Amino acid sequence: MPTDEEKTKANRLARAIASDISLYNEEKIVKGLEQDNLFDALEAELEEGRDLYRSRVSQELYRTSNFFDRAVVDIIVRSRGHVRSKIWL
Repeated sequence: MPTDEEKTKANRLARAIASDISLYNEEKIVKGLEQDNLFDALEAELEEGRDLYRSRVSQELYRTSNFFDRAVVDIIVRSRGHVRSKIWL
């Protein structure tokens, strides 16, 4: 069972990866939100980020937590609430 410290580190890693995706793909993110295809637009970047995350945390922690998905929503999606999109309706 993962320790609290391992969970904290995994959460930080997930947020760092999501932050990098956000930083380097602003135009894709905005366009994906506007066209309601964000996850398709970022498919390669999210897959690469998820693979990196998976390679750096234990298999058990990867299977039992959703830190990466939560970081994607918090950092990439929620922070763009100002972008006009159908998803906010």
